[in-house]
Amino acid sequence: MALTGDIAATYRGPGRVVRRLLGMGRREDRALVFLLLACLLMFVAQAPYQARLAHLDPDVPLSARLYWSALLWIFFLPLFSYLLAALTWLASRLARAGVSGYAIRLSLFWALMATTPVALLAGMVAGFIGPGPGLQLVGAVWFGLFLWFWIAGMRGAGGGVADEQG
Repeated sequence: MALTGDIAATYRGPGRVVRRLLGMGRREDRALVFLLLACLLMFVAQAPYQARLAHLDPDVPLSARLYWSALLWIFFLPLFSYLLAALTWLASRLARAGVSGYAIRLSLFWALMATTPVALLAGMVAGFIGPGPGLQLVGAVWFGLFLWFWIAGMRGAGGGVADEQG
């Protein structure tokens, strides 16, 4: 299935999508591409907000703001994601869960990838409307979807009891 089709299917059943991705074989390159593409789209999502800030405060030019934003989203977020996956794997070992390290990484990276449409919406709200209740609402929706996709993906990967949503 196409990437956009998988993203749309994730909103209907994240566990099923992660199980299908895991069924395609262990492909670290696929998981890494999901992570890097998600990080790149998160960076793009921040561009309208960075442009807004550069317009409101011209002391820091847009190029400098985009440089630091790129460093955060494209360099540090992948490192943090691997660290979070490693800590989750360690916690799963302590809890004696039957989820592999690859399944944890794939479900985490896929959750980031699948929530990028909402992150792009958040970037548009931040850029055009600015900080406020609207941005907080979209951010809360993004975070809730991310947690739902990640947890349902790990449940689906671990072969746990899957309900209608995952």
